[in-house]
Amino acid sequence: MPLPPDVDSKRFAAAMRELRTIVGEQWVFTSEEDVDLYRDAYTPFFGEPEEYIPCGAVAPASVEQVQEVVRLANRHHIPLWPISTGRNLGYGGAAPRLSGTMVLDLKRMNRVLEVNDTLAYALVEPGVSYFDFYRHLRDNNHKVWMDCPDPGWGSLIGNALDHGLGHTVYRDHFDSHCGMEVVLPSGELMRTGMGAMPNNPLWQGFKYGFGPHVSPIFGQSNFGVVTKMGFWLLPEQDEVRSHIISVRRNTDLEAFLDTMSYLVNSGLIDSSWQLVSAIRGSSDSEIRAALAAHAPDAELERLGAAKNLGYWSTRIRFYGPSAVNAARWDYVRKRMATIPDVFFSDGKVYTFPMDTDSVQDEPDDLFAKGGLGIPSLAIFSLGARNGSQGHIFFSPIIPATAREYRKALEVFRQAYADLGLPPLNFVGGWSWYRRTLVLLFNMPITHDIAGNQRMRANYKRLVQIGAEHGWSEYRTAPAFMDDVMEQLSFNNHALRRFHETVKDALDPNGILAPGKSGIWPKHLRGKA
Repeated sequence: MPLPPDVDSKRFAAAMRELRTIVGEQWVFTSEEDVDLYRDAYTPFFGEPEEYIPCGAVAPASVEQVQEVVRLANRHHIPLWPISTGRNLGYGGAAPRLSGTMVLDLKRMNRVLEVNDTLAYALVEPGVSYFDFYRHLRDNNHKVWMDCPDPGWGSLIGNALDHGLGHTVYRDHFDSHCGMEVVLPSGELMRTGMGAMPNNPLWQGFKYGFGPHVSPIFGQSNFGVVTKMGFWLLPEQDEVRSHIISVRRNTDLEAFLDTMSYLVNSGLIDSSWQLVSAIRGSSDSEIRAALAAHAPDAELERLGAAKNLGYWSTRIRFYGPSAVNAARWDYVRKRMATIPDVFFSDGKVYTFPMDTDSVQDEPDDLFAKGGLGIPSLAIFSLGARNGSQGHIFFSPIIPATAREYRKALEVFRQAYADLGLPPLNFVGGWSWYRRTLVLLFNMPITHDIAGNQRMRANYKRLVQIGAEHGWSEYRTAPAFMDDVMEQLSFNNHALRRFHETVKDALDPNGILAPGKSGIWPKHLRGKA
């Protein structure tokens, strides 16, 4: 196991002895078997010396223990990598960016501290998973719903801090947080927003507080350890219904996306939605043959019409009273009716209260549970690994316009061809964030060193190609954080220099998550 930079084995052993007096003998993990559990299961460096391997892990049980661990880390120069559950597969898992870093595992801090049905919020600790929180809401008969990502086994706090996403009104999890408790790199404890005033009842109700709004700097950063966070929740709804909107022709995409933008930005549609192509994603043998033969759009559209498949489509959900949902759906159809041959289909209607155990993800709707705030692992059924041992996501985010989407498809199709990758037939787009589409490219991980080296080179080139067209990733795995940050180069990397200024002021010893999001402490810049 690697040791922290500039820390010898004698000093490390002394630090571990002191650490055990803080958290208990059984909560400091330094054996090879224990450390293996904190390595990235999807590492792109499998079998290579460059793999990011921690020196150990520590699991404190309270904020006071976190403070003591952070202070010890400063004294002994032991870098820490905070995790909540370490389930962020495809984006690094539990592994740190810098080998020799100690994982600060917050799994034991797993209390739901408050749920307020009237104001629809909760306060939780980092170790609370979506499954934990869902059980807590149900077991205590709360009349609020959470929003959950896919899959739902991660932490509310961890997912939000990495700008994770879900399906309902509160699908932007970081935007939906309100109020943090943070252990700063010095070990000092701070509360943001109205939490800065003792006993203020609006800590989870008014996120801005007074003065500069600092909570956002703790998202995707290494400026502190978040030990509590509030979340806004959705009051239990009378009804949830889903519908599918489809258009027949490829040329309908412009009108389709323009209309979706109007409806979403007006608040008439307030769920996540995904741009898909039933034709290009079809498993029908006749359509697959036409696609393989590069048939023109007219032929694909003819085949699609014969099989009642749209060229472009999306599923939307409505939340609220039945009459309101019906009125919204009626207006959406009228607005979409300006597109020739647009057609609609209805999904399931759920009326509450109901036994949510009866809800099942459907083959054509793997996010049915997620749309109701019910955590699920259905996302793992999307497909076999086809010989890979995992994946890393390349996740550029683009404007939700047909012009930009078509351009992105063409750019990345050509990039795939130039890089010798399998032909890129189709990439859908997730509109989790308003006004945007997130494109998800699945880059396979194998246990073949040469293959992984090619994948890393390809990934870095895709990052550069995206930047050449003004597209950045909204998050990435530790292996590529420096590459993504490098592209944010306005005014000689003014943003990165600002991050570094904040880092140096808050964390002069550089002990919190060195390298996170491309933010390095002074003594490691240009060296790691």
